[in-house]
Amino acid sequence: MSTRKKTNPVTELWMKVPAYLRNRYFVTLVCFTGLMLFFDRHDVGTQFRLNSTVNRLEADLKRYDRLTAEAEAEKLNMEQNRERFARENYYMQQDDEDVFIIVDQ
Repeated sequence: MSTRKKTNPVTELWMKVPAYLRNRYFVTLVCFTGLMLFFDRHDVGTQFRLNSTVNRLEADLKRYDRLTAEAEAEKLNMEQNRERFARENYYMQQDDEDVFIIVDQ
């Protein structure tokens, strides 16, 4: 009769794993990190998309600020030179004037 003890194959596999990987704190830390990185509402992919959206919106804001400043400068120039603007863009003239349009070819 043999006195061989039956062992569970899962237990044998578990014992082959290095001791630091079997540590319950290490396993807990790995599980928690995995949850936070991939399955959380604010996971890494979401944060990356939000960051790229913020960068794009900030670039749009700078562009619109520049366009607004240009439009305000053009408006101020047009208000100061209203007569010149009307003559150049709409070919307006006074009653005693003749306007000749010269087209460059």
